[in-house]
Amino acid sequence: MKPVGSRKDHILIVRFSAMGDVVMSIHAVSQLRNTYPELKITVATKPKFAGFYEKIPDVEVLTLDREGSFKSLLRLVRAAGDSGVNSVADIHNSLRGKIIRFCLAFRGARTAAFRKNRKERASIKGKGQSIQPLRHNVLRFCDVFGRLGYPVPEPVPVRYRMPVPEVFGIRTGRWAGYAPFASKAMKIYPDALSRKLVEALSGSFDRVFIFTGPGREQEFAREMEAGFHNVTGVFGKTDIFGELALMSALDVIVTMDSSSMHLASLAGTPLVSVWGATHPSAGFMGYGYDIGKNCIQLDMACRPCSIYGEGKCRFGDYRCLSGISPEMIMQKVLQVSSSSEWNSVRR
Repeated sequence: MKPVGSRKDHILIVRFSAMGDVVMSIHAVSQLRNTYPELKITVATKPKFAGFYEKIPDVEVLTLDREGSFKSLLRLVRAAGDSGVNSVADIHNSLRGKIIRFCLAFRGARTAAFRKNRKERASIKGKGQSIQPLRHNVLRFCDVFGRLGYPVPEPVPVRYRMPVPEVFGIRTGRWAGYAPFASKAMKIYPDALSRKLVEALSGSFDRVFIFTGPGREQEFAREMEAGFHNVTGVFGKTDIFGELALMSALDVIVTMDSSSMHLASLAGTPLVSVWGATHPSAGFMGYGYDIGKNCIQLDMACRPCSIYGEGKCRFGDYRCLSGISPEMIMQKVLQVSSSSEWNSVRR
């Protein structure tokens, strides 16, 4: 067997979605690159996520077409095989990944897949706040590399630094961010409380930036812009890397259990994350953050009732979120934003 890390070794890393998981994987792929500088690395992902991986030195990217058609998947497999891929690290383990593994294994490639450990994660449901943290997803991604013969040390958090887009002006005073939404209702802070939190942030910081998606989320940001002179909605003014750059200039950001939390990790932004139905100990906490220092959650017998945010509140009132007051969040915000430890990391 040839030594791992030789110039002839070529690994294909497969990760198509979701954005939070893609962002988490950047820490693992960066560490793989740092550990094996001679290893050829290619990542298979969706076009909209390619830019994240392209920022890692000497990493090539293969993408599906925008529709993600089966024909484009076969083209991707053919391109990977023709380029000499001889190892496949599937850190997604979806149907597409299984097809890629099967096809490239047929051509002689070694393969390993992400282990989702659903039973282990399901075992923490209803255990309250004090749960022994499960292995972080970033480390589980690294485990896949190890099973292929590329063990890596625990990654040091990656930090992206880019100039803040001109549309947001020159940074003066204290800046805060707020990302109140998530992909699932069980992870979203209630609207009425969210409005009060924006008011409190507006009164404590010189500028407040609202990070949202389109539609109803953008309408919320516009409403906050109209209500508070120092509040700015971010969506539509820049791309995702502009958002990253803006995050890196913030003194603190408040997020839910969402992709914004993981973007904040890449930006190196002091974080306060608010948790409802899900739990940071399930392995999805923003990488490099501390659950005790950077999370707000209630110790309730019904928590967590979900691992990924699917389902509905059994009581119908999302009390795990509505029980977290804006005052509780602001107390944590002021603690985190004034932390000398965080400031030394950022500056």
